Amino acid sequence: MPELPEVETVRRGLNQLTLNQEMTGGNVLLERTIAYPFSVEEFLTPIKGSAITTWHRRGKYLLAELTSSPSLTPSLTPSLTPSLTPSLSPSSPPNGWLGVHLRMTGQLLWLHQDEPLHKHTRVRLFFTDERELRFVDQRTFGQMWWVPPGVPPESIITGLGRLAVDPFSPEFTVEYLALKLRNRRRPIKTALLDQSVVAGLGNIYADEALFLSGVLPETLCIDLQAEEIERLRDRIIQVLEASIQAGGTTFSNFLNVKGINGNYGGVAWVYNRAGEPCRVCGTAIARTRLAGRSSHYCVHCQR
Repeated sequence: MPELPEVETVRRGLNQLTLNQEMTGGNVLLERTIAYPFSVEEFLTPIKGSAITTWHRRGKYLLAELTSSPSLTPSLTPSLTPSLTPSLSPSSPPNGWLGVHLRMTGQLLWLHQDEPLHKHTRVRLFFTDERELRFVDQRTFGQMWWVPPGVPPESIITGLGRLAVDPFSPEFTVEYLALKLRNRRRPIKTALLDQSVVAGLGNIYADEALFLSGVLPETLCIDLQAEEIERLRDRIIQVLEASIQAGGTTFSNFLNVKGINGNYGGVAWVYNRAGEPCRVCGTAIARTRLAGRSSHYCVHCQR
């Protein structure tokens, strides 16, 4: 947490609020938040005077294209649909990339600079009009990168190179998913959490997609039928779209860039509803653990 819908919600908010405004400086309050370059000065110096032309999402990563001129038109029109991956951007941004991974508890908040600092504030990026993009992270696992111009983001942000295709990519076909799951003797829930199988999917939406597919989380990948894989692929997209429309899920600390909670949790089918009645059949939702992660399911609706 945050998962793909939460990160996509943040991306859309950033594209609405932060583009084509000059960054006037910054302040790093926790140095280890900066994963690259290896000093705070090397991170802040090239960002100062830059502007963001558009934000992309790749799995759970956010990447912003940087330019030196706030007046430039964004290289990709800010969109309310999931963006192209950075590797598909038409050219290398003149001022490089700004990368962010929220990890477990990270938040990117668009605030006035005079807003009181939260005690978990880690990085502040200052913009014109006395606004700032503030990175708040209670557990301190989140990271930020500056990738120099002409350098592929995945060569610096190495996690990008290990990601599978995005669920909203045209490449995420039934055939692709079947190939990824073929001959695997591991529970389907565990496989769905593997970012080399599906990028961006996490515990919440894996549970939800499996429920809508009628598949038990302990079912081995090798035992899945062709029609179950097809249904699972479609339900993954369905549940992610539904959560994005609801602004993501807030069970603990997720906030969008305006500091607003996500609303999907109130309509979740099974996740975090152990002991409550199934919304379809009324059977109590069960909870188990697979590979150290909780799984929620309905013993009647899932087989």
